[in-house]
Amino acid sequence: MDDVTESDAGGPIVAFDIGGSKTHAMRASASSVVSEVIVGSANISSMGDGEAGKQLDQAIAGMGGAGGVDVVVAGSAGIDAPSAAARLERLLAERFTTAQIRVVNDTQLILGAAGLDDGIALISGTGAVAWGRRGEATGRAGGWGHLLGDEGSGYWVAREAIRLTLADHDAGRPQSELAGLLLAECDLGAVVDFLDAFYTRTPRYWAQRAHLVFEQAAAGEPRCTDIVDRSSDALAGLVIRVAQILDIDGPVVCGGGQVVHQDMLQSRLRERLAAAGISDVRALGAEPVQGAVRLGRAILGRSGA
Repeated sequence: MDDVTESDAGGPIVAFDIGGSKTHAMRASASSVVSEVIVGSANISSMGDGEAGKQLDQAIAGMGGAGGVDVVVAGSAGIDAPSAAARLERLLAERFTTAQIRVVNDTQLILGAAGLDDGIALISGTGAVAWGRRGEATGRAGGWGHLLGDEGSGYWVAREAIRLTLADHDAGRPQSELAGLLLAECDLGAVVDFLDAFYTRTPRYWAQRAHLVFEQAAAGEPRCTDIVDRSSDALAGLVIRVAQILDIDGPVVCGGGQVVHQDMLQSRLRERLAAAGISDVRALGAEPVQGAVRLGRAILGRSGA
């Protein structure tokens, strides 16, 4: 991350990375980051306009207010439909009344944060999606949310683990170690309690339980290893579809907490992509919001603000 300097206080760029779990915001000048804050998700698709606006207000307050801002760039999950993008743009325009507003899908921030213009970005966190650019052409696969897709995401991994636990219960099999760990971490007393808990707790909550599956897989538990394998298959499939759309073989930049921090998943993903002729696979080493900052600086430079 760029150094924060007092002389840059009140930087003219505000950048947002709005994911399914949180919103990471930065205020920046043309050369450095002034301030940053993390608040709850401002995703309009999953949280609604009211809650999204509330989280944006908290982020703006945490960065010193909306005054003196010339450019706002927001990368958000769940805004593929023009109507959704327009809703987010309206929320931002109500708060930054004189600024240029740019709204993009959050996957587009990944390439920018990696310092790339062309390539494929893969996100696997609460959700899962791939997006790529080659010159003026773009392509996308996945990102349909936890009810319609998101195979390979943290939510999906946790859901598969709970489905195994429920299948064991139905078949009268002994409770597995994984089931015990899930029950303890979710503060539940019995397997049947998952029925209420799963439908009342958020996708973000369940995505945060996925680590138990990876830990069990690392210890050699075969059914958890199978979940990890199927997750890597699903994520590789997203990347390969985008590569076919754009007729490119990378580079692939991986972002999102699950694919970046789970070594077993990343290793298996690399193997599957290498078998498809895609060998340049990188884990994002910067925060995705830096991609929004980079885009904001480009807009600022073109406008001469």
